[in-house]
Amino acid sequence: MAVPKRKVSPSRRGMRRAHEGLKAEAHSECANCGELKRPHHVCSACGHYDGREVVPAGNALKSAIRT
Repeated sequence: MAVPKRKVSPSRRGMRRAHEGLKAEAHSECANCGELKRPHHVCSACGHYDGREVVPAGNALKSAIRT
């Protein structure tokens, strides 16, 4: 069984974990209403995607089924 011969220093441990940081979520402006939305997602404010209304305005987007 492999066992480390020496304690891993905090510097080396930090270098190994350097890529594990959280990245900021991307947001873009909705072309229809101007609200911030995730790229390639239906706008939660107005229900538009790619220049057309996908979900009727006023309905909850969680109930919309993706087909």
